[in-house]
Amino acid sequence: MPVKNNGAESVVTLKLVAEKVHLSPGTVSAVLNNSPSAKHIPETTRNRIFAAARELKYKPNLMARSLRNKRTYTIGVIPTDISDGYGGQVIAGIEEYARQKDYFFITGVHHHDPQLFQRYSELLLERGAEGVITIDLNLQHNISVPVVAVSGHRQEENATNVILDQRLGVKLALEHLVSLGHRKIAAMIGNPDSADAAQRWGAISEIAKDLGVPIRPELTVQLAGEESGPALGYPYAKMLLERKQPFTALFAYNDASAIGAIRAIREAGMRVPEDVSVVGFDDIQAAMFHSPSLTTVRQPLHQMGEIAAKVLLDRLEGKEDWPKQVAVKPELVIRESTAKAAS
Repeated sequence: MPVKNNGAESVVTLKLVAEKVHLSPGTVSAVLNNSPSAKHIPETTRNRIFAAARELKYKPNLMARSLRNKRTYTIGVIPTDISDGYGGQVIAGIEEYARQKDYFFITGVHHHDPQLFQRYSELLLERGAEGVITIDLNLQHNISVPVVAVSGHRQEENATNVILDQRLGVKLALEHLVSLGHRKIAAMIGNPDSADAAQRWGAISEIAKDLGVPIRPELTVQLAGEESGPALGYPYAKMLLERKQPFTALFAYNDASAIGAIRAIREAGMRVPEDVSVVGFDDIQAAMFHSPSLTTVRQPLHQMGEIAAKVLLDRLEGKEDWPKQVAVKPELVIRESTAKAAS
């Protein structure tokens, strides 16, 4: 337990931990700071050191570590937006992993704006970011430090892309709708600035054709603008409805646009899912609690954030063999917004 001095707890030092396990402070420091030399220390010894540190409630002096190693232990995170459910869940995964490793992160937003992205990336590097994680970025960049791109598809020399299997996600959603008898399916195409938009729309066109229910041009609408909440889908769903081309199901680009579309469908006097089934994409937290709860393709967003942080921190800690791409799998979450097609 921490040593007490006149009723107050004193700081537990590396030396005290070393005395506890009868090892040198240098050995203990190497293990607790995850130094390259720690790889040669037996696992049983490392486990003894970690157990002693926990028992004594040892807390590393991060300022001293930074000065000693001439490092900031800081990373930058640049999402499209920090207020939307998609980016928020990815950032939560980044934060959790970074906190476990005693790293700090600072953030800016890009809003798919090249100048804004350039400005924030420069500011983050000026403030000591050793690496950068981007989220939903469809822009070329020249960041000089290691980069991990969540939903990134460009093959950048210094970057790892963490991507979802878009084709599988689309296949799960469309097969679900077809199994319910839907043949007239409308679709929202993502904003061209969104990193996943082109791949997802390509998968929708291909798989719908394979299933014998090709999506007609008059039943498609392309999203635009910077809006990231439910207002993203609302006006475009109204546009679809004003065309007077009947459809029994809507495959929205993401959950936010799906929720906005449900509002427009209801305002037109129709019910979800009795008249129109709606499928989203992402499985943001609001999807479960919306009424009706949203059937959606779940991206493991928190996990994608954790993966991004792990890959980046591994590189910053000296791991030379790092992946150029990490793929994760989606799953279909069936809730209340889909039902059999009306006869």
